[in-house]
This record gives sequence, C-alpha cells and structure tokens, in this order.
Amino acid sequence: MSLITEYRKMRQILEEAERSPLEQDRLRYKRTDLDPVMSQATLDAHYGKLARAYVDRYNKGEGDANFNYGGARLHNIYFSQFLEPKSSNKPSGRALEIINDKYESFANFQEEITKAAMSIQGSGWLYMDNRGEIRVIKNHEYKDNMKIVLLIDWWEHAWFLDYQSDKKKYLQNIWRIIDWDVINQRLV
Repeated sequence: MSLITEYRKMRQILEEAERSPLEQDRLRYKRTDLDPVMSQATLDAHYGKLARAYVDRYNKGEGDANFNYGGARLHNIYFSQFLEPKSSNKPSGRALEIINDKYESFANFQEEITKAAMSIQGSGWLYMDNRGEIRVIKNHEYKDNMKIVLLIDWWEHAWFLDYQSDKKKYLQNIWRIIDWDVINQRLV
C-alpha cells in the first residue's frame, strides 16, 4: 500500500470518528396542523419515514455520508419553518424588506421562485439566502456555510401525495404555511 493510500485511509477513519451523530428535529406542530396544504399522509411519509431515514443512515454510517447528512440537515431546516395554514400569509419584518429591495414585491419574488423551481429537471431544493438571492441545491449538496433562510423541497415526496403532478399548485400553497417569524429569526 502506498503512503498516499495509507494517508487517505487514515484521514477517512479520523473524519468518521469526528462525525457527531445527527438528530431529527421535532415538529413544532401536529402532523394534522398543515392540512390542507400538506396532509398528514405526506408528513407521515416525508417527515416520519424519509427524513428520519437520512438521520438513521448517517448515524449508522450506511450509504453516502454526504448525501444523508445533507438530507437530514435540509429536512430539519424545511420542517421547522411551517405553521398552520393562513389564507393571507405574507412576509413581514426583515424578510419583507429584503424581498422588496431585491424583487420590488412579494408577488415578483414568488414569480422568480416559480421560474427557478420549474427550471429544475428532476429533483432538488430551492432556497432564499440571507441576501435575498434564490439558489438551487442539486440532490442534497449541503454545506454548513450556506445561509439558508427560506427552503422549499422540490423532490417528488414533498408534493406528490397531495398534488399529484401539479408541482406548481404545491408551490402556490406552500406560502400559506411559511412562518415568517422563523424566516426573520434566520436573518438575524
């Protein structure tokens, strides 16, 4: 075995030993509270099984560690930003200031998010960073230095049970459950 190969193997062992176990954040709401925007069936499958599996696989060292880490972290961010549906749920505070400065209005921001989402071939994530930029994450390519303020899951499991093939309707409805207080806290 070459010295380089030995070094790489040792580095991998050390990195795995330093890895802290992940935890799945508990929901701040009941699994029925987001209905009709997000059904209990979707939450049971998406949060209860799929997101849980990323945490479990990462902690057991199964599969791709980066993929499972990203999936676990992104889902924790995603599920923590929701509240019971409101018919008129608009941004406020710092989030509104950033959106208005960057896009002139919430409606324009929603249009830009929709364009970005509908341009994704396959699955991924969309997010607004702390400067109001709309960004796309392929797969679960998560980095701890990302400044995710608002996150939208664009994988089929996020919308298919409730919206079938109408991804756009999922996106239109998700605004009804965004907790803008949480978004503003992320901007601090």
